[in-house]
Amino acid sequence: MEFFCYHRDRAGSTALREALNDEHLAYMDRFADGMIARGPTTTDGGETLTGSVHVVDLPGPEAARAFAFEEPNYQAGAYRDVLLRRWRNLLGRTMGEYAGGPEGGPRYLVLGLGWRGTGGPGIPAGQGGLAAGLVAMGPLLSDDGATVVGAAALVEAADAAEARRVLVADDYAAVEVHDWSFGGRPDAS
Repeated sequence: MEFFCYHRDRAGSTALREALNDEHLAYMDRFADGMIARGPTTTDGGETLTGSVHVVDLPGPEAARAFAFEEPNYQAGAYRDVLLRRWRNLLGRTMGEYAGGPEGGPRYLVLGLGWRGTGGPGIPAGQGGLAAGLVAMGPLLSDDGATVVGAAALVEAADAAEARRVLVADDYAAVEVHDWSFGGRPDAS
């Protein structure tokens, strides 16, 4: 089962996160085989950490909760909250298979919360190069996986406004856009 996990940083926790980075990376190494995408969200041109995104294939909900809440930064109090949802990989690939690779233009996490559309979110069509810039995309699902409750996309785009267009805003109660970059060890996804 695929899960989307977004740990949002507690204000002022950047120094703590930096001190725990080796522990965080070692913890994530345990899940490397199931990792679809990962990386930090930031502000100030990448200077200030604001969160940590992980999209990972795990055996089930219990394993997903353990993944999210046993993470070293969470255990140390660096995060203020956690968004953990079932997810479906619409692209069928990992970020390591993204043609743009780890280097490239600005990248963003786009979250659509409170789905109120019909059917479910899909790959954008007729919106310029947005589909080509998708690193990862999928619906956020209810615990049983039967109901769409939102969407999450990792996208390379010219700016935040262009990235936001990857989701049809009217389909969601709220759409958030966060600066995001590839994470993990330099030699791995």
